[in-house]
Amino acid sequence: MGLYIETHVRADLETLWEHTRDPARQQQWDLRFTEIAYLPHAEGEPERFRYATRVLPFLVVAGTGVSAGERHRAGGDRVSALRFASPHPLSLLAEGSGYWRYVPTADGVRFLTGYDYRPRWGRLGRAADRLAFRPLMGWATAWSFDRLRLWCEQGVTPARSRDRWLLELAARLLLVAVPFTLASLPLGLVSLGAVPLAVLGLAAALLLPPSSRAPAARRCLRTPPAPTREPRLLATLEQP
Repeated sequence: MGLYIETHVRADLETLWEHTRDPARQQQWDLRFTEIAYLPHAEGEPERFRYATRVLPFLVVAGTGVSAGERHRAGGDRVSALRFASPHPLSLLAEGSGYWRYVPTADGVRFLTGYDYRPRWGRLGRAADRLAFRPLMGWATAWSFDRLRLWCEQGVTPARSRDRWLLELAARLLLVAVPFTLASLPLGLVSLGAVPLAVLGLAAALLLPPSSRAPAARRCLRTPPAPTREPRLLATLEQP
């Protein structure tokens, strides 16, 4: 898989399963989606869903997908797999597939994902994906996983954790903006001490650890600790 994200959630397996398999809950914590809703499907068939992402205030990119989950596996873990596609011409993401794996531990659950997709727009799209979109998707997934962890572990709702993250981001920007603004003023208006202060502000903004109650992508593992492979369940799903 092209992208891999892993976190450790100190909560019971059933709680984590419900927070990830329920579309109404997922669209609250998953930054990648604005809306997720199940579509009608026959009993016994894989679940079908529609997703939408608001890219700009006036632009919503939508697509459809098919998913299935395995709750009872011999090793005690669980798996959820999906395939998805977007026909929207402005969607860089054309189609893809991925999985979630839930591995119980002594003090919680290892929750991890692997997924990949095919970009559209030919060579230009592949370049845009490699340079910007794929790193952004990796960050958004990791940030969302930590947001989910806070919800399951501490009861911090996704809306509240988002607000705390925005406040922390604003504080970090001020640490940089104020000293650099002072340092840019004519020397007659500000002391030379503003220059090292600006450097210290930048270092603090970059190096200070995130709040324990605000989501942070850096808390997630982005490289698999061992070789991984797709679950067999994924091969049973057709592309939507």
